[in-house]
Amino acid sequence: MSEHRSDERANGIDDAQHDVVVVGAGIAGSLVAKRLTQAGFSVLVLEAGPATAAAFDDYSNHVQAFYAATSKGPESAWPPAAGVPQPDTADIRTGDGYFVQAGPLPYGSTYTRLQGGSTLHWLGVSLRMLPEDFQLQSSYGVGRDWPLDYWALEPFYGEAEHEIGVAADVVDQTHLGLEFAPGYDYPMHRIPPSYSDRLLAAAVDGMTVNLGEDQLALKVRNYPAARNSMPRGDYRPVGAVDQRRAGQGDGHGLARDLGQRCAGNTACTPICPIQAKYNAGKTLAQADGRTLQVVAQAVASKIQLDPVTGEVRGIEYQRYDDPASARHTVHVARGRVYVLAAHAIENAKLMLASGLGSASGMLGRNLMDHPSIYGWGLASHPVGPYRGPLSTSGIDDLRGGPFRARHAALRVDVGNDGWRAPTGAPDSTVTDAVANRGLFGTALREHLRSTLSRHVRFSLNVEQLPSRSNRVSIDPRYVDLLGNPRPVINYDIDEYTLAGMAAAKRVYQEVFRRAGIKDCTDPEQGVWFPSVAYQGDTLHYHGMGHFAGTHVMGNDPAQSVVDTDQRCWEHRNLFLVGSGSFPTMGTSNPTLTLAALALRTARHLAKELST
Repeated sequence: MSEHRSDERANGIDDAQHDVVVVGAGIAGSLVAKRLTQAGFSVLVLEAGPATAAAFDDYSNHVQAFYAATSKGPESAWPPAAGVPQPDTADIRTGDGYFVQAGPLPYGSTYTRLQGGSTLHWLGVSLRMLPEDFQLQSSYGVGRDWPLDYWALEPFYGEAEHEIGVAADVVDQTHLGLEFAPGYDYPMHRIPPSYSDRLLAAAVDGMTVNLGEDQLALKVRNYPAARNSMPRGDYRPVGAVDQRRAGQGDGHGLARDLGQRCAGNTACTPICPIQAKYNAGKTLAQADGRTLQVVAQAVASKIQLDPVTGEVRGIEYQRYDDPASARHTVHVARGRVYVLAAHAIENAKLMLASGLGSASGMLGRNLMDHPSIYGWGLASHPVGPYRGPLSTSGIDDLRGGPFRARHAALRVDVGNDGWRAPTGAPDSTVTDAVANRGLFGTALREHLRSTLSRHVRFSLNVEQLPSRSNRVSIDPRYVDLLGNPRPVINYDIDEYTLAGMAAAKRVYQEVFRRAGIKDCTDPEQGVWFPSVAYQGDTLHYHGMGHFAGTHVMGNDPAQSVVDTDQRCWEHRNLFLVGSGSFPTMGTSNPTLTLAALALRTARHLAKELST
């Protein structure tokens, strides 16, 4: 049961009136807040979680929490507040956690409910979607078409890449129809490919694989990464942030020498020790502090409507002082416009808890992810694993093509972290050597030297189509300590995606054979893999944290929740931003695309608020 105490404002109205109220201080909410404050508008940001990175010392405390954690999972550096639970990777194994897993399969992804959102623990891969990803139905007869095309979003991709600081070279990315504005290049030069990337490329580049009738040549390509490298031109990367200095100079003066360039740490997920990797706190620190107010530990719990106009007239939120307690007060935030930027799951949950979004029946539906498979093996000679960043390259040639009429697209993420993600190595390798092989002393050292140096890991990320039956909903039986609903997740993997997962398994096995890598993949020894049967095989999958589709955009109010500006069809001063707006998601990590959409919405709002 939740505790509640009242004060003179518990059931009243907060005095301040803002131009815009934003729910969520992740990347989408932070970008909207930055752009609108710089345009002169007053913005209130409500963040459910604690202000995790408000100062460099605070950030360092999270680094120490990660170092001390026995399990180095994505959430290990970012413990939640008692009243703001979040999904945890361990919960997928037990089925007991923040998500109510209603099946038929477990949803295998997590996110962070703290200031900064999931940019606190993302890897930083910043791929653009392919032009064909926006027209999947028209091109291949599957999925849905987006209500806008690649070129409508292309200028905002460029803006997003500069806002978050993406390191890449255009020459590496121009394939499968991807084009860039004339003369454009990324703000920073690419992160150099790792030693193992170069060895793999020497063995694999130019080999072909068959996907049905399609024969496709493979090439190891460098990934665009939201990670500081060498800047181009006069671009100045943002280093470590001390938000207490925001509004004084550049807002990141405390540790000017930290976070300037990637130093090759292997903890990108969940935390970069020097803040070379982007997190949304960097964007908030660049907002105009004169017109920005951020209230952390403020859980949006209900959207209030004007009964006559149907427009939003307030966001009710629960303010707690102690992250360890459910004790809170209740307030209402008011503005001219309201932007939900909490997360694909949290946006839908808040709408459902407020009794909104019933007209089209689409709210909460079409939940997607990238159900992915691991492949791991032993190279014939040392390849230098367990050095960061966690991934610098991948094989992207299978992201698009005519085969998508038959099964899902995929891409191969090449890891630099050995078998850490799938098996918990190197710790598990030591345990096996001692407990199962009886090794010690010189024999143990030699075994570890010869084995750990040859670990290779692939993660194969597979496209998933939208489905009405995959959804987030709420149930009054399942609530958290503050009395807010927990997400009920219905999730399954369709035949189209399963066929893509089976193809992904064949592809990594062919690549391993070509590169002389002994396949050691044994999902039964994996850390937490759910499984699904397909054509006599058992496919073990993991989630990528790539949530999408719960408030899908479109041109038809009967088939979508928001329009192309991410404005809610039913409530015209309410916007839902983020990957929940995606009609489909292709194979790219969603963060860059949702950032581009947020910037597009911010530009629209700035014009609208000015009239």
